Amino acid sequence: MPLNAEDSETAGLLPVVPFLKIPDEGSPYLEGSRCTQCDTTFLGERSVCAKCGSREGLEPLALANHGELYVYSIVYRSFPGIEVPYVSAIVDLEGGGTVKGNLINIDPDPEKIKMGMPVDVIYEKAPRKDAEGNEYLTYYFQPKS
Repeated sequence: MPLNAEDSETAGLLPVVPFLKIPDEGSPYLEGSRCTQCDTTFLGERSVCAKCGSREGLEPLALANHGELYVYSIVYRSFPGIEVPYVSAIVDLEGGGTVKGNLINIDPDPEKIKMGMPVDVIYEKAPRKDAEGNEYLTYYFQPKS
């Protein structure tokens, strides 16, 4: 079930990656950087624009929670303890930003997964704790409902 920062379920959770933000108020989001010189959007914090080379004018922004499936791979072999098969995906978000993650809530069947299909970004508590017992908030993609 998707989580909001207002939910007590997000209290104490750590972001699984630095570009996943959990604000005190409002919903979790993926953060990107937009170049004010060429209007290109990137995932995460940037100090230099990879498109135009500008070192000025990169500003943070919340990325969209909707996009299109760019490419995917069905993974059948993984580390011990990781359930397979699962769908590893790259998604182009509306408004800019490209993100890698897992596509869930769909059978890992090439007949059911289509390039360009609309997807949503959802946020959930990660299924495992780390060695110190910390719990994390993670993100997934799912077919647009």
